[in-house]
Formats: sequence, structure tokens, C-alpha cells
Amino acid sequence: MNKLLETPVRYLKGVGPKKAKVISGLGINTIEDLLYYFPRRYEDRTNLSPISALKQGELQTVKARVLTKNERQSMRRRGFSILEVVVGDDSGKIFCVWFNQPYLADYFKPGIPLILYGKVESYAGRLQMSSPEFEILDGDSDDNLSSARIVPVYSLPAGITQRSWRQLVKQSLDECLPTMQDFLSYELRLRNGLLNLAKSIVNIHFPQDRELQQQAYQRLSFEEFFIFQLPLALRKSRRKEKDGIVHKIEEAAVADFIAHLPFELTAAQKNVLAEIKTDMASPRPMQRLLQGDVGSGKTVVATIASLIAVQAGYQVAFMVPTEILARQHYEKISRQMSRVRRENRLSNAESGTDSRRKKRLKVSLLTSSLEKKEKAQAYAQITAGKVDLVIGTHALLEEKVKFRKLSLVIIDEQHKFGVAQRALLPAKGTNPDVLIMTATPIPRTLAITLYGDLDISVINELPPGRLPVETILFNEEEMQRAYGLAKEQLKQGHQVYIIYPVIEESYALDIAGARKMYEELKSKEFKEFRLGLVHGRLKQKEQDRIMAGFKNREIDLLVSTTVLEVGIDIPSATCMLVAHAERFGLSQLHQLRGRIGRGSAKSFCILVSDSSTPESRRRLEAMVRYSDGFRIAEEDLRIRGPGEFFGSRQHGLSELRIGNPLSQMQLLKKAREEALKLVSADPNFELKQNEPVKRRLLTRFPEYQDLIMVG
Repeated sequence: MNKLLETPVRYLKGVGPKKAKVISGLGINTIEDLLYYFPRRYEDRTNLSPISALKQGELQTVKARVLTKNERQSMRRRGFSILEVVVGDDSGKIFCVWFNQPYLADYFKPGIPLILYGKVESYAGRLQMSSPEFEILDGDSDDNLSSARIVPVYSLPAGITQRSWRQLVKQSLDECLPTMQDFLSYELRLRNGLLNLAKSIVNIHFPQDRELQQQAYQRLSFEEFFIFQLPLALRKSRRKEKDGIVHKIEEAAVADFIAHLPFELTAAQKNVLAEIKTDMASPRPMQRLLQGDVGSGKTVVATIASLIAVQAGYQVAFMVPTEILARQHYEKISRQMSRVRRENRLSNAESGTDSRRKKRLKVSLLTSSLEKKEKAQAYAQITAGKVDLVIGTHALLEEKVKFRKLSLVIIDEQHKFGVAQRALLPAKGTNPDVLIMTATPIPRTLAITLYGDLDISVINELPPGRLPVETILFNEEEMQRAYGLAKEQLKQGHQVYIIYPVIEESYALDIAGARKMYEELKSKEFKEFRLGLVHGRLKQKEQDRIMAGFKNREIDLLVSTTVLEVGIDIPSATCMLVAHAERFGLSQLHQLRGRIGRGSAKSFCILVSDSSTPESRRRLEAMVRYSDGFRIAEEDLRIRGPGEFFGSRQHGLSELRIGNPLSQMQLLKKAREEALKLVSADPNFELKQNEPVKRRLLTRFPEYQDLIMVG
């Protein structure tokens, strides 16, 4: 890539430091970032339909002028405003309404031309759009980027218009295109029928026609998949070159531990355990992804793997994303390990004789909320090898954490950590075995392609006696019925969760917050019960105190935000009510639902939503229809795309700005084949023709520097 692409966006005409700061919130700092910030959709403005020809029930784009506007307060909802704007063209008129957004009224001055995009409906015998997207046109002098063509529409922050953004993109293209170099070789592009980079960038932003836009989409998607697959291919190649730790498995100790569990392992758990034992006994470092639905018993399998490592005289690091989960794992695993002893061989130098004695396993907790003195003590014990198994959060990644003999790293809820973070913990040992776990399953064929450097295990059955959770969907008007079901469970001696998407009330989104509803529910609907409130802004000690109260049955009903998504296991909780369920992703809802149904009693998940958008209805209906996490994950990927599904800030699939693995599986496979071919032929990127690919990889993912050995 040329130096122009590295130019900060603040130097573009019309930007400056203040606007550059707003733009940086989109992750855009350079011109290259700007050009790789793609449109979210397109509007074909080459032949817009007149208002009289609009089709009901479809998303349509219309060009019109403002005729009148009217602001009023809702008769049914206090403090709720309605803005009604009538727009028209030579063929007719259409009503547009926005709810609780009174500030929009200033935009709609009679006579101004605008473009509107939304679903056309029939309401009270007239055509109407509810909360359509709109773009004010600059009088009659439409610029050539916003009219009579296929026009890009971007996701933008408040204060930046679509028209000004298109001008920035055009300005950047004009400056950089003449010197833009393609890092994909001509031969590779020819083999896969791909456009060159310059033509792709132009036609993804300002497509000449639909066909070229699709070809640009294919090229840029392939590029992302290829860059994503290269580190996987490199890691797989490097694994073959490394000598790992051969664990001697004490089968009797493992069998005794399993025999004393209060439940039997499922067939799926036994199969996965056999795969892990084979890996740990092998000289090749284990790199295994363990997929399993919520409540399928991944943690106990990881605990047995930990037992194998410590019985062989090594240390284990078990990293989880939240303190609540870390403490839960610590308490449960400490109990399970309390009766386990391991042989501690003392050398002549240490004891004066060659003796052996049985030693109780030492399990420690390491989180950022520990007092300074506690942390220092934990660091010292881990370094000295006095801790066999340490369970912790990101605190395990701190430089002061040094292991004496680390042989197994376990990472739970892997998608909550970035690629770079996941690499830091194994680096604290000498080629330790790594077990990565996730309760966000994805279809196996997709997983094999996306996690090509890992061996994959699946736990696809729930423990015996676990009843499926019944999921019910109510609209907002049926909230009293939802509360009634929750009360029934409370009266039967069970416990209940009520989940809200936000802590405070949100006027912008018109949704109630957890704090406000906690006060209201405590004084009205559930006044005869004991309520608690937990959310992410509370200090860790306060969160722990409230969770302990719920666990100890001192709290009957817990009002919470999504802090519960990962973590606590309370068998007596049999009901969860999720308010504003449309605000959550499918996999997130499934994770939340996994917090109930942990005991033997029948459990209910109540979703309350008044959303009428097709996407949210599909999500919620899928939750009612399916209980299988793999099926739900497939639906979630299809509906929302990989960026949202895998988390917005983590490397890996969330880095995909344009590619969609589910709908472009064949393209992803081609990119994988090309990545494997390149790494096989030139594992150290020494060939001159691969220099541009190497530069591109390290520009996007500098943390992969260690994978590329310079020849």
C-alpha cells in the first residue's frame, strides 16, 4: 500500500481535528481506514418510482418534497411525541411518522427536496412510512454522487451527513487510486476470477452497475477471508515444528475423580475427554476448540484435563471473561478437587532423602479486584510453583504472572477475547497444551473453515434429567400475563430473573432501564417478594454480594442487565423474563436462557417485545422454536452477519467488514485453499512475490509478527 493511504483523515479537505475525532469513533484514522469502511446498503436512484406506484409491504426509496409537518403528543402515552411529515411528488403524497424524536422537526421545512427510505404501509386508508431513513437534498443542485446513480448509504454518527461522507470517500479515491497497489498476485486473481483492488474499491463505494458492485463485493470478501486464513495456516504449520509436553496420564486418579462426581458423564463428554487425553499424551502441543451448548458440561471436562496436567506435576491456567464466572469456577472446581491428592516427589536436596508424599492440590483465584497484597502473594506462589491450578480473568495476562511449569492453558468463552489476548497466556509456558471453549456454537463445517488451526470437539447432548426450557413470546401489552407467570414460579418457591438491556432509562430508544424498573417492581408488582438489582456499573464486591444473596435464597427475584450472560449457575432459578427482547442478539438470548433450567424443575423463558421489524420477529420466533444452540447460532449468523455474532471488538471474524462466511462459504473455502498453498510453498514469506501479502497481513494484524519468521 502506498504512503497516501496512511495519511490521517484529519488532513482531508473539510475534516480537521474536531471532525476527525468523531470519525475515529468508527475506527477510522487513516485514508485506508476510510476506503475500507464500506456502505451498509445501496439505493438505486437511476429510476425512482413515483409515489403513486409504491408497493405496500416493501422497502422502497422515494424522492419527494416536504408539504406539511405536524407535531403532537400521544393521547395514550404520556410524554411521548409524534412527528408527522407529509411529502409529495407530481403523482401523489405519502405520510411519514417519527416517534419521540421531536428534534427532527427542524429538518423538515416545507418545500425542501429529500430522499426517503422505509417500509411502505397502509394506515387509516393512506400510504405511510414509519421512521424512514431520510436524506435532505441540497436544493435542486443534486451532486453527481447522490442522484441518478446507484448511491451508497453508510452507517454514520450524528452530525455527519451521507452527502458529506460521499464527498470524503470520492476525494480519497481521487488522491489514492492512481498509485494503489494490489497485494493479491495477478495469477491468484486470475485463478479465482477476481477484480483488481483499485477497481473493487471504486465499485464498492460508487458502483457503475449492480454486476460490478457484486464483483467488487466478491473480491473484497475474498481478500478478508484470505487475510483471516493466513494466520490459521501459519499456526497450523508452526505446530508441526514444535515439541510439546507429553503428559503421563494417571488413569486411576482420573477414574477416581469421575467416580466421585455427583453425576455421570454423558457419552459426548466421554468422547471429548478421550480426544483430549490423546492430545495431552502426544508430543505435539494440543490446540483444541471445545464447542458445547449452554449447560452441556464443558467445565467438568476442562477440570478433568486440569487434573491430568497437575497429576503429572505441571501447572494449569484457566482464563474466563468475567469475575463472576471466575469465582463460580473457582468455588466449584475447588470443591471437586478438595479430596484429590497428587504425588509430590521431594529431591535429596529438598528433604535429605528420596521420598514421596501425597499433597493436596492448590487452586487459586486471580482477578483484578483482588487487593494489592493478595495479588502479590498469588504472583509469588504461582512463580514458585506452589499453585497447581489458577483460575482468573484478564489478570492472568499481566506481566507479573509467571509460571514455573505451565503445561495446560484453558480459555473459556473464547470469543470474548481477542486473538492477541489468547496468544499471550500460552506464551507464559513452553508450548503448553491449549483448550479453548465456547458456548456460542457454530455449524461444524463453518467451524472447521474458520478455526482451521484447531482440532474441534463438540459436546452435543445435555446431561440426563435436564428438562428443556419452555420459551414464550409476549408483546408489551401482555406484560401483566408475563408477570403472572413469574409470580407463579415465585409462589412455588423458585427464583426468577428479569433482564433489561440497559441500566438507565433510555429516551432515545424509548425503553425502561433496569434501575427504574427495579424500583417500580419492588414497590408494585412484586412487593411481597425480596428483590435484588445487579449490573455492570456496580463494584465487583457489590456484584458478588448481591449474587451471593441470590444464590443463598436471600433474594427471590433478581433484576439484571446482560452481566448475567456469562456465568452464574443457580438450579432453583426456573423463570427468566427478558424485557425489550428485540434489543438482544439471538445467541445472546440463548446464553441468557442458559442461566435457567439448571435444576430438575420445569423452567420458563418469557420474551417480551413490541418490535414489529421482520428481523427482530425472526430472531424471537427462532428462540421460541429452537432450543439447540447450533441451530440458533446458524439463524443468528444468517440474520445478523458475523461481525455482530462474534463481537464487535475482537479480532477474528469480527474483523470481517464485508465478508459473510455463511452466505459465502465457497469463497471462504477458496481463500483457505490459497492461504494453505502459499504457506506450504513459502512458510517464512521469503519469496519476493509474497512480500506484498506479508506487508498487508502485518498492517492489519501486527500481533502476527511472531508467526512470520524472517528468512
